[in-house]
Amino acid sequence: MIKFSQKLCIIVSVLALASCSTAYYSAMEKVGIHKRDIMVDRVGEAKESQQEAQEQFKSALAEMTALINFDGGDLEEQYNEIQEQYEDSKEAAELVSLRIAKIEDVSEALFEEWQDEIEEISSANLKRQSASKLKETQRRYKTLIRSMHKAESKMAPVLSALKDNSLFLKHNLNAKAVGALQGEIVSIQKDVAVLIKDMNAAIEQSQKFIDMLEE
Repeated sequence: MIKFSQKLCIIVSVLALASCSTAYYSAMEKVGIHKRDIMVDRVGEAKESQQEAQEQFKSALAEMTALINFDGGDLEEQYNEIQEQYEDSKEAAELVSLRIAKIEDVSEALFEEWQDEIEEISSANLKRQSASKLKETQRRYKTLIRSMHKAESKMAPVLSALKDNSLFLKHNLNAKAVGALQGEIVSIQKDVAVLIKDMNAAIEQSQKFIDMLEE
């Protein structure tokens, strides 16, 4: 379940991204926190949010599966739980997307600064080595961000299915409606499996990128 502090984090982060990033990075630099450090932190945060999203989508799937095995009781209570799972999954997905956007923001600033500083190096040998390191870092970054966006794209079909099932159940609070959802669960299970697989790949790429930056 998404905590209030995480919801607040999403709101604050959106406002932060909307403000002047250049001023923010400049202020951080003055206290000894460089763009490279911010990049490491943001990749780590994105990795964490993907892990949390995995658990949330697994929880939503488990609740949907439990609904199919429903054998009596308060069906409206079951609907409320399904709706809550959908809302929590939606917020988890939004946090993942936000943190990916924050990585893209700092990466642009980092690589631009890096390139500018290379031009200031007078030694041809050192300039060549720094340029080579920049190129390799950019290559690894592209692999990372592609992996993250691939996993991110897999969340939408699952969210759509959860929302559809939640609304259908809301409009038909009876055992027949539960039976009608059985076929949908199979599809959701497949989508969640693909999502988790791609998120695991993105999480692995995140750790590799962090390790590279911290070398």
